[in-house]
Amino acid sequence: MKFFPLAAAAALLATPAFAHAHLMQATPADNSVLTAAPTVVMLDFSEAVQLKFTGITLTGPGGTTIATGAASVSGGDRMLTVPLTGALQPGLYTVAWHALANDGHKTHGTYSFTVK
Repeated sequence: MKFFPLAAAAALLATPAFAHAHLMQATPADNSVLTAAPTVVMLDFSEAVQLKFTGITLTGPGGTTIATGAASVSGGDRMLTVPLTGALQPGLYTVAWHALANDGHKTHGTYSFTVK
């Protein structure tokens, strides 16, 4: 019976991790104020994502949707790059992102930046 606590601790440590593709870093960064309009949005996730089911919607001042080009992934499929094809005028922009990790978990979120 003296091995029971050790076995219980080992069982807890061996439980599977249920990971999700969390947003680790964004360019432009959340709440940043830019003097020049960006030409791409880059999102770095905590794990690989499936390009076909991962993307962004960029909305600008007045809720206008900004045109984007074809997204791509790099860095072990963890870095999503989305070119911006529409012109960004001064104002507040919101990036709404969604991701499907290779393990099948879905995540989503939003963040904002400002162009001066």
